[in-house]
Amino acid sequence: MNLSLYAHPFSSYCQKVLVALYEHDLPFTLRPVNAGDAAADEEFAERWPMRHMPLLTDGPRSVVEASIIIEYLERYRQDAPPLLPAEADSALQVRFLDRFFDNYVMTPMQRIVYDHVRAEGEHDPRGVADARAMLERSYAWLDAQLAGRYWVAGDAFTLADCAAAPALFYADWVHPIPAQLANTAGYRARLLARPSFARAVDEARPYRRFFPPGAPDRD
Repeated sequence: MNLSLYAHPFSSYCQKVLVALYEHDLPFTLRPVNAGDAAADEEFAERWPMRHMPLLTDGPRSVVEASIIIEYLERYRQDAPPLLPAEADSALQVRFLDRFFDNYVMTPMQRIVYDHVRAEGEHDPRGVADARAMLERSYAWLDAQLAGRYWVAGDAFTLADCAAAPALFYADWVHPIPAQLANTAGYRARLLARPSFARAVDEARPYRRFFPPGAPDRD
């Protein structure tokens, strides 16, 4: 095992992988991308021409896409609890929830953020409104799913929670979780208290001033 992660600490998808690395206490080298390390930027582009973070390398092998990287890391977890259940139906549910957070929370959140950095005259009010509506539906659906659950798939912390942590963290900044959705708000708070995600959040604090809509004075 010779792991390097090409990533940026403030990136939501990079934080998703960092949570898994910290959950399994795996040694790795962080190669910061877009952070002034020209060598890392060049190596990243050579390894993955799409230039979408994160990228994991394990010696000569390259692994891309956050969910795939986390599944790849399972081979090295040793005695740490698995992030993907062994039982087939349970694993399918975890993978579904992982896709839910990426597609229906992370994606609309990023759509709102990206709109803030567009040049004058290139903003997309309809797209932002649609993204906010999607977040409203996602928060409400999630609130019902979380009834009686500590983590989103049940009692165990899984791949789905790795996806949920940064997704809900940033989404609540751009479109706050409604106060009446206590299950969703409480789940976000539990994720922030999880040592693996708390560490990722702390490591990203120096970059909060770059958050386009303006980072709130809270986690």
